[in-house]
Amino acid sequence: MDRRKFIKKGAVTAAAFTIIPARVLGGKNYIAPSDQLTKGIIGVGTMGRGHAGYDGTRVTAICDVDTNHLALAKKAIGYPVKEYRDYRELLLDPSVDIAHIVTPPHWHGIMSIDAARAGKDVWCDKPMTRTIGEGIRVKEAMKQYGRIFRLNTWFRFRGNFYGMGTTVRPIKKLVDSGLLGWPLKVTINAATGFDWRFIWVGKTDLDVQPVPPELDYDMWLGPAPFKPYHPHRVHDTFRGYWDYDGGGLGDMGQHYLDPVQYFLRKDDTSPIRVDVDAPQQHHDAAGTFRRIELTYEDGCKVILDGENKDKNAAYLEGPDGKLFRGFQSDIPDLQKKLDSFPDPEPQVTDFSEAVRKRQKFALNEENGFRSCTMVNIAVTALRLGRSLNFDPDKCEFVNDPAANLLVNQPMRSPWRI
Repeated sequence: MDRRKFIKKGAVTAAAFTIIPARVLGGKNYIAPSDQLTKGIIGVGTMGRGHAGYDGTRVTAICDVDTNHLALAKKAIGYPVKEYRDYRELLLDPSVDIAHIVTPPHWHGIMSIDAARAGKDVWCDKPMTRTIGEGIRVKEAMKQYGRIFRLNTWFRFRGNFYGMGTTVRPIKKLVDSGLLGWPLKVTINAATGFDWRFIWVGKTDLDVQPVPPELDYDMWLGPAPFKPYHPHRVHDTFRGYWDYDGGGLGDMGQHYLDPVQYFLRKDDTSPIRVDVDAPQQHHDAAGTFRRIELTYEDGCKVILDGENKDKNAAYLEGPDGKLFRGFQSDIPDLQKKLDSFPDPEPQVTDFSEAVRKRQKFALNEENGFRSCTMVNIAVTALRLGRSLNFDPDKCEFVNDPAANLLVNQPMRSPWRI
């Protein structure tokens, strides 16, 4: 359908429903179907099916370019839902309040923007976008269309943060207290509880294979450059290719780096330099890295130790103290000292509440863009195999045309942002 019809139909948001009092169906804590927010899941592969049961929403529609995925999702959900092969049709469905995007990252930008234009709020899987330029447009679209956006990584506000033995909240409190001093250095490696999942490495010897009948491969590729079909390019192993993601760095980077942006108070900026030590990368298949170092203007550093070389490194280190795995510190009586400092400000961590009250979610398109930009800065340096300087205000690399070509990458026709 053309853009005019898409916008016109997307403006239709009213839907008929039946109001059933909660007291009739299950007591004071029961949320009747008519009171629940509804969502359509775009991409119901392994991760998408896992997202079907999130609290606070009811799935009314699913979409996938693979009919096998649709069949598995219907079985997992266990009640009737609408099925689509084209996400644009799902976005025109008035029964859907929230578009839950669980596709490969090369689709995240286009789908988030189309969802906002169609009047849907957006719950998007990580990384937020595959390029910096796409992230800028997602930010603009959420503001333009007045939509609520959530990025699906949660460690800045709940859950034990990998090997730290705690949520991020006390780490944030420690940084805010000033007990470690300033500037700070963060080291992310297996010794501090992190795993870069270097299983996500692409293959360089793919032979051409026939597309299976259940898969619409052209739609799966979408805006990505055309490459002949091979099963290793799609579904569970797509992360190993630059066209769709960024290897282990793209897979896990925003999980690890978003909390760092939060507790270092960098949600409105980005590093100004990235240095990389890695094997030469293939033009198509993502590989591993030995070390990537991101530096902020004030001297704070984030070390991505891919080799797990510095096994004795503190996770967080300042001139006045260190914090190790398991929230262990070389500062005497740390917890007692922290008790005298104020707690971090509360965050809106219930996405349904954020949607109903039209409030910014804890991890939204603005701070999520900055932590995703950290990933994309590192991915760009890794692909090019050299150090880069970055301008956080202009969101572009300094005097490096080749690097800036990766900020706004061309899309395969007819797809565009």
